[in-house]
Amino acid sequence: MRIGRVLSERGLLEITRCVLVGAVLLLSWNAMAATAGEIPKGDHGAATMEHQISELAKLLPAGDLRKAPPGFDPVVWDAFIPTDNVLTLDRVKLGHKLYFEKRLSADGTVACATCHDVTRGFTDQLAVSEGIKDQNGRRNAPTTLNVALLQTLFLDGRSPTLEHQARLPIVNPIEMGMPDGAAAVNAIGDDAEYQAAFRKAYGRPVNYEDIGRAIAAFERTLIFVDSPFRRFLAGDDGAISAEAKQGWVLFNEKGRCVTCHPINTSNPLGTDNRFHNIGVSARHQNFGVLARQGLSALQQDPSEQKLDELALSTDMSELGRFMVTKNRPDIGAFRTSLLLNIAITQPYMHDGSIETLWDVMDHYNKGGEPNLFLDGGIEPLALTEAEIDQLVEFLFTLTDERFARQNNRQRDRQREQARKERPLRDDDMAFRLKLAFEK
Repeated sequence: MRIGRVLSERGLLEITRCVLVGAVLLLSWNAMAATAGEIPKGDHGAATMEHQISELAKLLPAGDLRKAPPGFDPVVWDAFIPTDNVLTLDRVKLGHKLYFEKRLSADGTVACATCHDVTRGFTDQLAVSEGIKDQNGRRNAPTTLNVALLQTLFLDGRSPTLEHQARLPIVNPIEMGMPDGAAAVNAIGDDAEYQAAFRKAYGRPVNYEDIGRAIAAFERTLIFVDSPFRRFLAGDDGAISAEAKQGWVLFNEKGRCVTCHPINTSNPLGTDNRFHNIGVSARHQNFGVLARQGLSALQQDPSEQKLDELALSTDMSELGRFMVTKNRPDIGAFRTSLLLNIAITQPYMHDGSIETLWDVMDHYNKGGEPNLFLDGGIEPLALTEAEIDQLVEFLFTLTDERFARQNNRQRDRQREQARKERPLRDDDMAFRLKLAFEK
């Protein structure tokens, strides 16, 4: 018995030693990877929270984050901030901490920053996002850059405010998976630092509504609009190349992009904040059948929680805005994407099904994908290959200067990918040598 106990104790000590050695090696590897320029990875392939926090500190400007961002009229900026969540440094600091808090997920592996990774353009650069228990959703994660300037949130606009939007992923069963808001509060409520931070920021104990408010306050600091194109509009003629300037002309004229993506000094985002069916889902879905299923599901349970589940975990995700309004013209319609920083937030479209900006242009050039609910403004553009190159070059000028290195890497990567494969290119459709009904 004594010999067995000694062996057992030695075995336990050996296991403990191996675990400690492994932990040290992992930390050393992450440190070496960071030094070598590689990004240390954590859960679900996202950069570790520690690395993201370090990178974010390099991106955010010093100064009072309560003030309007440079170049914004303070009166206009204040209009985007609700009266019940006025920006304070304490609220921003609390929201920053919560944005990277994995304890807000049921299995402790997912934070806001998992799908909105600082090192990946504040997205996850996956076709669709991965949540708890390695579950995949049906939607591409939009960037949290500049979301404070949007009129509605989520790709189908089902959330009216940033505060409301910030709460929903926490209780979605395939995102962060908490059964309810009370469970999220319980996950951090015993933490003395959080107790003090909530009291300081909102004058109340930890609660679910203020979790959303704090995250929203932090996200309002993620304003990144200082692009070469913005400098060009301000009068710096040398800020963008001659090819990009020609792309800007095409953007406003032959390409007709400006119809849904207005972009100017007063509207830097490049979105009309409206919803359009551009035919992406029509390649593999029957909208009529799905619409009937969607109406039936919402009739049985019209709650916002059910809508959130249907949007992320079923084929009804493809119905887009229709699931919110139940209006026939909204079938398959999604909010116009932000063009600002578009180059570093790939892949594209609501389902992440389009890999490069060249593919995006090919999709529009052939007139989208025909379906009964296609937006009336989508039609073949007859753009030549040189014109597509010019338009894409213009799109790469819309990235904030702080992401210049990522932007250059993406330009090289996407150009190389486009040279190998252009799955959506269809010159017959683009130049009306073939009509939609002939397909």
